[in-house]
Amino acid sequence: MSTTTDRTEGARSTAAIPDLRYSDAEEQLRAVVRDLLADRSPPAAVLARVDAGEADDVPLWRALAADLGCAGLLIDESHGGAGASYREAAVVAEETGKAVACVPYLTSAVMATTALLGAGDAELLGGLASGRLTAALAVGFASMPGTEMGSWPVRVGPPEDGDAPGVARLSGTVTGVAGALAADVLLVPGNGVPLRLYVVDATGPGVTRTPLVSLDATRPLADVTLDRVPGRPVASGEDAARAVAAALTAGAGVLASELFGVAEQCLGMTVGYVKERHQFARPVGSFQALKHRLADVWVAVTQARAAARYAAACLATGDPDTPVAVALAKAAAGDAAVLAAQECVQLHGGIGFTWEHPAHLLLKRAKSASMALGTSDRHRAALAGLVDLPPAPGN
Repeated sequence: MSTTTDRTEGARSTAAIPDLRYSDAEEQLRAVVRDLLADRSPPAAVLARVDAGEADDVPLWRALAADLGCAGLLIDESHGGAGASYREAAVVAEETGKAVACVPYLTSAVMATTALLGAGDAELLGGLASGRLTAALAVGFASMPGTEMGSWPVRVGPPEDGDAPGVARLSGTVTGVAGALAADVLLVPGNGVPLRLYVVDATGPGVTRTPLVSLDATRPLADVTLDRVPGRPVASGEDAARAVAAALTAGAGVLASELFGVAEQCLGMTVGYVKERHQFARPVGSFQALKHRLADVWVAVTQARAAARYAAACLATGDPDTPVAVALAKAAAGDAAVLAAQECVQLHGGIGFTWEHPAHLLLKRAKSASMALGTSDRHRAALAGLVDLPPAPGN
């Protein structure tokens, strides 16, 4: 009897584990996205765009968003989207990370879209799905999932004469917003009573977007200042809080997949280089010290892949384990990407330190993304609380 029970419980446990392997559909999506990025966004083109100070590649984004339909992956077919899941969204993020693509995919197609899915605004969802609109969630890119809604800096004031019913006037400055410069609309959490999530025309009067000098020039940040700007509410109270929380959680989870993509690209580039570079009449990759360093990177990248895939699978199914999976993935992938990018620069030797080589773009993306939406240390601290680990002795 006990043996039968044990087998039954074991079968249940096995059935509950999601299949983290890539499906055929995911691999097909990866292939078309990779081909597009290879054609439209090779390293030389990204470097030229950075040199010119043109961070947002609008034609590439239109092709990715509208032609391939990546902007509407998370949006239901009834609103013109693909009706896919966060697993597919994570695959696209892996490829944009590998290419260090200058597109607002994470900020618009994942974070802003997730917030609107929670708010249920059909008109805006249709615009995003078609690629006609690009949106950004007006919160600092360093914001950690779990940030209290009441901490947002935008104040809510009374409407003015002629405003439509329900419209409020918003004032305040949000610092370090990713995707704001490319956005047509902003989703702004308003710190009023009750708490609300507002839609703001990013190009309208009273909206000032000030570009910042950021570590990663391929993902520009901006300070967004609102001066009595009209905002249309799309969610209120607990619905608004849940929408913003879901957006930050999904953003961190999908960003982990992007970081994994960066790490995998760095590892592949480095392995290829040390096989070709010769010293003392032999490939430098045959030296034991380099083998050990690359083995450490491989282990970190492999762990990051598993954690990122699990986070995407949990997001896709709404699994109760999602907060744990996202915290684990963001911490693991952030550390792996930074390690892989650092080793990529170092093991390429002198050429790895030059501006012409793309290694520095990957390093900057790895470092900046590892700090975005919560650092690895903050996610590990959150993870400890989520799984009820006791504090370290002396703390």
